[in-house]
Parts: sequence; C-alpha cells; structure tokens
Amino acid sequence: MTTKKLFTLFAAAGIALSATAALAQTPATPTTPAKPAQPADKHDHKDGDKHDHKHDDKDGHKHDHDTKKAEIGAAAPEFSLTDTDGKTVKLSDYKGKVVVLEWFSPACPVIVQHHKTNTTFNDLFAQYKDKGVVFLAINSSGVGKEGNGKDLNIKAKKEWKIEYPILLDESGEVGRLYAAKTTPHCYVIDKDGKLAYRGAIDDKKTGKPDSKNYVKLAVDQVLRGETVTESDTKPYGCNVKYGSK
Repeated sequence: MTTKKLFTLFAAAGIALSATAALAQTPATPTTPAKPAQPADKHDHKDGDKHDHKHDDKDGHKHDHDTKKAEIGAAAPEFSLTDTDGKTVKLSDYKGKVVVLEWFSPACPVIVQHHKTNTTFNDLFAQYKDKGVVFLAINSSGVGKEGNGKDLNIKAKKEWKIEYPILLDESGEVGRLYAAKTTPHCYVIDKDGKLAYRGAIDDKKTGKPDSKNYVKLAVDQVLRGETVTESDTKPYGCNVKYGSK
C-alpha cells in the first residue's frame, strides 16, 4: 500500500472518530413528560347553562345540587301530590293563578285553633275563592307521626268544613323543598309562579280579627300587581313531623 493511500485511510478514520466524539458530547434533548389525561369538563358554566351536579356521599345518599328550593322572588318549586280524595294535584295545574299553601296537621293545637276555634283559613278561602285564588293544604307528617294518615285528614276536612284540598306528603319531600318548619307555615305564589310570601299566618298567633293577617296582606298586594312589602316572616306553630328520609 502506498503512502498516499495510507494517509487517505487515516484521514477518513480521524473524521469518523471526531464525529462520534461530537455526538457523544451533544446533550440529549429533554423529553417533555406526557400530561395525564384529564376527564372532560362537564361543568363549563360560561355558557350560562345550568348543569346537574349529582354525586354520592360516603353515606350512599344521592344529592342533587340543582334542586331548586323555595326562595322569595324565584319560581316556586313544582310538586305533585295526592289529596284525601285520591286525586293527583300539581302546582302547575294552577298556572296563572295566585296560590296559597298552608302546611297542615290535624293533630297540631295551633291548626285546631285556626280551623276550629277560629276559622282563619276558611274565612280567607271564602273571601278569595271567587277572585281566582287557589288554596292548598299540605300535610308532611311522616308515617307513624302525629297528624299522619288519610282517614284522620279526611275526618278533619269534613269536621272543619275545609273546602280546599288537603295534600298528603308522607315522604316529606315537598315540605323539605319548601323548608316548611311549622303547622301552619304559609306561602303565597303569584300569577307568574313566583314565591311572593312565606311565613306566619298572622302576627298575634290567635287568628282573631285584631291580628295582622300576613297572608291576606300578601294576597291583596299580589292581586294588585304589587311587590309584597312583608314577604318573609317567622312562622309559628307545631314543628312539622317529618319522617326519616
């Protein structure tokens, strides 16, 4: 082999070694770790839509955070209950009408006072029944609790000459939806289906003529298209005897 060829081979080998060394000294490009997959966000409220947020707690109970509670000025929660005659009654049946709700229990002395001793609710019903105002009594006493039972409520309705329906809410679902605390606890719903009043029937807890009847005042203002001035008062009476959930 000639000197010229040897020189050519050594030169080629030197170039290859230099390239290999250069590659070895070049820092490796860091690899960006892959981000863990994120679950689809189903709660984007930017669009203004309402979303149903349901979850199970550790106790196994399901909770619906979109359940609409009764709030003054907001739409009154819809409900469907059966009355003592076996008829299904829905709040939506009375769309466009003023509705008065009375939480009721025939075993409560305060209810007895307003239905037997004094005819507070019957008098209101008589005064407004021809003005398109609907009256509904709701009994949320649970099974086995005071005031519960279809027959007992039928008897009270007959003896006290109550002309409007008594709706049975044994599960307490509607009572809890409206946060009904006492019997009576009263609510007035306007023609647009919005809650206009909630609270006591009157200010003196007697039902006598000298009492300030909050429900009457609320109904009068609603019928005139006015905002109820005293829309939220403290109810009084017997505690609603809810059953277990």
